[in-house]
Amino acid sequence: MTSLERFSINQMTVKQLSLPELADACQELGVPGVGLWREPVQAYGVEATAKLVRDAGLTVTTLCRGGFFTAIDPDERAAALADNRRAVEEAAALGTDTLVLVSGGLPAGSRDLHGARERIADALAELGPYAERHGVRLAIEPLHPMFASDRCVVSTLTQALDLAERFPAHQVGVTVDTYHIWWDDRAPEQIARAGAGGRIHTFQLADWTTPLPEGVLNGRGQLGDGSIDMREWKGYVEAAGYTGPIEVELFNDGLWARDGREVLAETASRFLAHTAD
Repeated sequence: MTSLERFSINQMTVKQLSLPELADACQELGVPGVGLWREPVQAYGVEATAKLVRDAGLTVTTLCRGGFFTAIDPDERAAALADNRRAVEEAAALGTDTLVLVSGGLPAGSRDLHGARERIADALAELGPYAERHGVRLAIEPLHPMFASDRCVVSTLTQALDLAERFPAHQVGVTVDTYHIWWDDRAPEQIARAGAGGRIHTFQLADWTTPLPEGVLNGRGQLGDGSIDMREWKGYVEAAGYTGPIEVELFNDGLWARDGREVLAETASRFLAHTAD
């Protein structure tokens, strides 16, 4: 591949750009896809955002994020489900068929990983049919184990698929994100498993650089700056049958401090350099 045909820029990578600036920069550089985040979309307006990206000729590849299903308190669980239904509606309005789920960490004071994962399954049982009615698929994203306590008790593709496979593939699948799974020697076989079941709903790239920053969340490295062979992982998902968009999603204070158009151009260039066949 020598073009940007499958490239999608996740909005968080260049969060310093406003939505109109992002749309304009994507048009200028020939970037065909964007992955959007709910908070800036809500601030700009869901319908206004939908019109903006549509007028710019952009495909919304994903909306991030739903999830946070692990609360024990009934009122908190009900509020989480209501928020996720809104997320599904927003995804449908934006024209994307994929809502990325960050499933949630352990509730305060809890050490019950199994119970937390079962509450995720309970939520998916309610949310999956609702999403289907809106033409939206749910994509469980396993996060690196360092996030298990506070953000996501689903740490591996194995765990994500064990949850997803309780439901129809057109309702629930997985997010394959290099940053979170590159360390796992079982991940390639799990990608094949996901592909065989039609459950790879999105594929995201970020590099692993060390030392991690304090707080670790904003440590996602620019492609080519770290330890991950992007071409290898692209090969795994393509061998599993995935031919869809490839999002680059970076949380990185250094990138956010720079000119956003420059970062977008650099990211597109790195994408070509590190994913070309």
